[in-house]
Amino acid sequence: MGELVLEKLGKNFGNVVAVKDVDLTVHDQEFVVLLGPSGCGKSTTLRLIAGLEEVTAGDIFMDGRRLNDVLPRDRDIAMVFQNYALYPHKTVFANMGFALKLRRVPKDQIVKRVKEVANILGIDDLMERFPKELSGGQRQRVALGRAIVRNPRAFLFDEPLSNLDAMLRVQMRVELLKLHNQLNATSVYVTHDQIEAMTMGDRIVVMLDAVIQQVGTPMEVYKKPINQFVAGFIGSPSMNFAPAKVGSADGKLSLEGQGFKAFVSSGCANGLGSYVGRDVTFGVRPEDLELGGDAGMDNTFEAKIELVEPVGSDIFLELDVSGTPLTARVNANLSFSEGEKITFTVNPNRVHAFDVDTGIAIL
Repeated sequence: MGELVLEKLGKNFGNVVAVKDVDLTVHDQEFVVLLGPSGCGKSTTLRLIAGLEEVTAGDIFMDGRRLNDVLPRDRDIAMVFQNYALYPHKTVFANMGFALKLRRVPKDQIVKRVKEVANILGIDDLMERFPKELSGGQRQRVALGRAIVRNPRAFLFDEPLSNLDAMLRVQMRVELLKLHNQLNATSVYVTHDQIEAMTMGDRIVVMLDAVIQQVGTPMEVYKKPINQFVAGFIGSPSMNFAPAKVGSADGKLSLEGQGFKAFVSSGCANGLGSYVGRDVTFGVRPEDLELGGDAGMDNTFEAKIELVEPVGSDIFLELDVSGTPLTARVNANLSFSEGEKITFTVNPNRVHAFDVDTGIAIL
């Protein structure tokens, strides 16, 4: 078992609040990703779990056992660091087996366990090399292997792929997920890369300014963000935002801003009625701006293309809608030119609205 529970967890560095009132349960064999910008508290949370930082407030439990006063080496939790933290004077074999040696595990068992893990990671031909003789991807595998040989109840990953090039990062993401499924381990993974979070996590924990903003599956936080920060942080390109006012006509609610008027599907409008006549923040994702439509129809508006950005499989269009800037994501098979005027239709089921003062999602 490896269920990890954080209750009102907090950490202060003097007057600086690094982690505040974090409540989170990571279920046995679950892969949970802590996501947020630099300085949001995600790495500090990981270090608190590992015992590398002293808890200021709250509790940490693993399978019902309180860990606050338990030494890091006795928590049965393995951590993989961003900089790999390999011993430069030790071979790959010695690095991977060092934790078992400290536990006084018999040498023959160390050899057996290290070979098993090295075979899983595909580094069994590197056992006699030193870290300086390895590539970045190989060092990452050694760091993973050092954690795996301990057979811990939980793994903690602190941005382990950030030092790799883009292609290798994609490859290692896949390898990590395969490894997680093979080991049936409980894992907590820290990253600021929302692509990593979306592709790897069973659930994502979005953090900002030491506080958890939202916890949910990747598609929950993408489709139903709890506030404007989450909506803007998840997605590439990020969600479009524009000032708008809530209107009502013929029983239909709308969001009207400079150059656009978007009616909202009645099935999605719960809560918006109390904002009629008030200012809100309109939101729509770039892929929910659908190319085409007749000017003058509901939810259709004219836009001028300011910039065309081909990115391979898609094209990003930077648009000017009567002074309101929007970004659209369209098919790469189409052709566009800067200065061209086109029409877009806003899907009424994909419109978002946020409270101007609190940023809380209304739609």
